[in-house]
Amino acid sequence: MYIKEIEKLKKQKNAVILAHFYQNNEVQDIADYVGDSLALSKIAQETDADIIVFCGVYFMAETAKILSPNKKVLLPKQNSLCRMAQMIDYNELKEFKEDNPDTMIVTYVNTRANIKALSDIIVTSSNAKNIVKNFPNKKIMYVPDKNLGTYLRHITGQDISVWPGYCYIHDLLTKKEIERMRLEHPDAEVLVHPEAPLKVLLEADFVGSTKNILDYASKSEKKEFIIGTDKGLIHALKKQNPNKTFHLLSKGLNCLNMKRITLEDVYKSLKDEKFEIEVDSEIQKKAIIALDRMMELS
Repeated sequence: MYIKEIEKLKKQKNAVILAHFYQNNEVQDIADYVGDSLALSKIAQETDADIIVFCGVYFMAETAKILSPNKKVLLPKQNSLCRMAQMIDYNELKEFKEDNPDTMIVTYVNTRANIKALSDIIVTSSNAKNIVKNFPNKKIMYVPDKNLGTYLRHITGQDISVWPGYCYIHDLLTKKEIERMRLEHPDAEVLVHPEAPLKVLLEADFVGSTKNILDYASKSEKKEFIIGTDKGLIHALKKQNPNKTFHLLSKGLNCLNMKRITLEDVYKSLKDEKFEIEVDSEIQKKAIIALDRMMELS
């Protein structure tokens, strides 16, 4: 029922549905585009749709609104929040910036609009390494993910300090889990998201964003993989690689906030155009500068 009604409403209202890889399977299947933060950010900016229905968490829909202030952006579930994005306080970052004017604020896309407005540049897990390499002699404060920031410091050797935030599902991954899964699946390669702790990343065969992991597994001649990120990605991996086998590294890799949105939520949000995202115009102007810098260097 909901699928047909959603399709009708999309045509009537010139709407597009964007879904992150961590969404429920049925939500991914109804979406016009499924991707990671960078891909969805670009689509949000480039689409000629009047309405963007963003199936993700709040900061993602907010980012779409920053990039497309004249479009109506809807988040189907109002309480879909990212815990990591809540781990950085505006006033604390503002104070740090004032006390450290020579330090560049490099901010993960997993943040609220007001944090982006304080930032010099935004990054995603797929482009962070290439972007920070453009500033080899700068002191950097990477916010808010301590794990991705620590990994960037490790692989680039740059002067990178990190904020103490983290993704609650990736941060719980352990080296022991990788060792156990390798014993159970000796022919499988281990692919891990860089939001995991460094000691876990150093044990992986490949480290990358959700899209990087999808691309790597699809191109690889290997037939079996252990996936160290949210279980939502397994759906996309299986759809694109029906003849390959995927194992989740840990049962705990399930972001509950990402799974809040249902088909019914998508239908009701689109039908009633509810849970519209708004961003203060002054914050939007400042945040889009940092986002545009990311786009230029991506």
